[in-house]
Amino acid sequence: MTSHKGSLERYNAKRNFAITPEPSGRAKQKSDTTPKLSFVIQKHWARRLHYDFRLELDGVLLSWAVPKGPSYDPAEKRIAVHTEDHPLDYASFEGEIPAKQYGAGSVIVWDRGTWEPVGDPREGMAAGKLLFNLYGEKLAGRWELVRIAKPGDKSEQWILFKKRDAWARPLAEFDVLAAFPDSVIAKPLGALTQASLNAPDMDAAETVTDAPLAPLPAKLAPQLATLSPTLPAGTGWVVETKFDGYRMLARIEDARVTLFTRNGHDWTRKLKSLAAELEKLDISEGWLDGEIVVLRDGVPDFNALQNAIDRHRNEAIVFFAFDLPFWEGRDLRNVPLVQRRAKLEALVAGHSDRVRFSEAFDAPPVQIFQAACKLGLEGLMFKRADATYVSARSQTWIKAKCKLRQEFVIGGFSDRSGAAKEVGKLYLGVYAEGELRYVGGVGTGWDSATAADLKKRLTAIEIEQSPFSTEARSSRRWGGNRAAEMRWVKPTLVAEVEFSEWTPEGQVRHASFKGLRTDHAPISIRREAVQTAVTPHGVSAIKVTNPDRVIDKSEGITKVELVRYYESVAELMLPHLQNRPLSLVRAPEGIDAQTFFQKHAETAMPGLTEQPSSLWPGHAALLTADSPEAIVAAAQMNVVEFHTWNSTAGKIDRPDRVIFDLDPGEGVPWETMLEAAVLVRTLLDELGLQAWLKTSGGKGLHVVVPLAARRSYDEVKAFSRAAVQHLAATLPQRFTARSGAANRKGRIFVDYLRNGFSQTTAAAFSARARPGLGVSMPVSWDQLPKLKSGAQWTIRDAREYLSFQVADPWEAYWKTKQVLTTAIKRLQ
Repeated sequence: MTSHKGSLERYNAKRNFAITPEPSGRAKQKSDTTPKLSFVIQKHWARRLHYDFRLELDGVLLSWAVPKGPSYDPAEKRIAVHTEDHPLDYASFEGEIPAKQYGAGSVIVWDRGTWEPVGDPREGMAAGKLLFNLYGEKLAGRWELVRIAKPGDKSEQWILFKKRDAWARPLAEFDVLAAFPDSVIAKPLGALTQASLNAPDMDAAETVTDAPLAPLPAKLAPQLATLSPTLPAGTGWVVETKFDGYRMLARIEDARVTLFTRNGHDWTRKLKSLAAELEKLDISEGWLDGEIVVLRDGVPDFNALQNAIDRHRNEAIVFFAFDLPFWEGRDLRNVPLVQRRAKLEALVAGHSDRVRFSEAFDAPPVQIFQAACKLGLEGLMFKRADATYVSARSQTWIKAKCKLRQEFVIGGFSDRSGAAKEVGKLYLGVYAEGELRYVGGVGTGWDSATAADLKKRLTAIEIEQSPFSTEARSSRRWGGNRAAEMRWVKPTLVAEVEFSEWTPEGQVRHASFKGLRTDHAPISIRREAVQTAVTPHGVSAIKVTNPDRVIDKSEGITKVELVRYYESVAELMLPHLQNRPLSLVRAPEGIDAQTFFQKHAETAMPGLTEQPSSLWPGHAALLTADSPEAIVAAAQMNVVEFHTWNSTAGKIDRPDRVIFDLDPGEGVPWETMLEAAVLVRTLLDELGLQAWLKTSGGKGLHVVVPLAARRSYDEVKAFSRAAVQHLAATLPQRFTARSGAANRKGRIFVDYLRNGFSQTTAAAFSARARPGLGVSMPVSWDQLPKLKSGAQWTIRDAREYLSFQVADPWEAYWKTKQVLTTAIKRLQ
């Protein structure tokens, strides 16, 4: 087995630095002022895609090639081939390694950050077992590398896998490679862990001594957060985990702790050992605000917390402290939050495993929220950094939930079929205008013991009449058996329930019981708004109806795949769609069934903009997609293709582009298509016009010429007809200006008809309703010889390709406004 020597001899010997742009160099030793060790993961598309995992040690980057890339799933043991050490300068390398050079292909920096070895890393390398923590922009938590190669093996194979902790997540629920495909240099996320907005700042912490003196109040109502349907905008927010537990306030007087629930109930006797642990803090007087949880595999587990409380086994309960309203005779409620938290961290951080400081995340809220949801957390808290502490619900504290989950009042139940001592279903309600309104039932989420305990509790409060103001129904089959008779109870118990969605009738769907809550008064239970998950590009991950419906039988592509594709490219696609009238191809039953075009607002299309009907007199309102959310909403409404006009709604009769659609006839080889695109570009060059290229997503190519929006559609169409007729007359064996299959057999029809008023062309990044769901992809002219077909990319691999694209090949397109005066004269 090889051992770590910190040598770059093998690295240098494999490369010709006169050709490759990769950095050369010698091992470096970092100064003592920068003791943290760096790590980098480079996404490398050589002969095949793989990920290069590199850890800094002794002045070099230890390196492994991981073919399948890392996974947050501890069950996913990924092969990692130990390769030559790399120089530290390699950590920032992105670019193209030329053909015939070692590792030829594209490289991006997929993740970066710092790593922390557990134990001596040199001994770990020698023993073949390296345990470490990662603090990256995409990867976090504890990981392990284990050598599995035997002496004499051709390659030194290790395995890389995630250890079970708060960040571990099943692959079926979260694939970090798919969620974050891009470069962190081109599209930085910001660290997901250990980077706190309120990192210890002793100057800030000391300012709390300027707060006014005040007696310690006997009771303190907690500050409450407002549930928001969107993530807060702007800067100045402290972002914390929303814990799945019970709110708890700790009052400390003469170094003795009393624990209160949010409603002021004294739970000190229930949580004796936790109170004793809090008394070990170096605080003689004050109030701490926090949350109690029980962690399972590093993630808060509400059921486990409730069991721990009910069975008086609270050694596993952890108190996460997040605020300090009072401290040592001073009222800190008017001190800015960041200063209260700085002092709190100095008092609590590192104290014990049972009393912890609630860390904040320093990264864009969109990325943090998605990561939190993917990792199974309940959601996030957003608190204004300059906020005071108020004993009320406020807008300075915002909560955003990942899942549809809230409290409901139990108004009834029915027995489990075949098990009369167990509850089979609970009937739920929320209060509105003083009335308890029925919102549906829940019949899963408990084991037999919990079901029996619920039955006993509910039987004790059974009543004759329904407490609901609206009718409660149980006509559906439940668990394979028709639900038993509905029985009613006093509305005194509160259940926490997770569910998939609210129906239009106001009922919960696919509900799952999480536990009873004793810290919420039933009369306070209302229907809450819910924050949906967010993609890295800031688009709401809307609920997809019929997600598993196959929309392309040839490849087994499902509806949810198409929707998620449009989510992933929505920001890139938007400039090609915004304020431009659309023609949409919809496929309600998939592309193998009937599809249809929609140009007007004939049916409801949530998210899309209806333009004034005066734009096109005599026709219904035109539609535009003016936001990423609109693109995704359209995909959810079974839109497969987005086609756009050559003009915007603001200048509906003045096109700002002309398109030449190269459509091959039967028998035309692909090489001829490539030559044809070059010939079209050559003609346009001679006419003094710059053109851009994209695949059609089908059989052909699109050559697009941007224009100043000055001429009419008739003039632009006449120009395009003249250009195509010139091509056909000059090279009749290759081109035809006449449509129809018979006219283009063995030739290419350059379709100029798309340049007429109201005519449309498939937009850049649009999928096509054809087998495989090809994508219309913008490319550079330098890429033309490498293209293999007009449908080279599909919705399944387009996003992967785009993750390697450092520069936009159409960047200059948007700044180019050309006129046709000279071109028209030259064609005459």
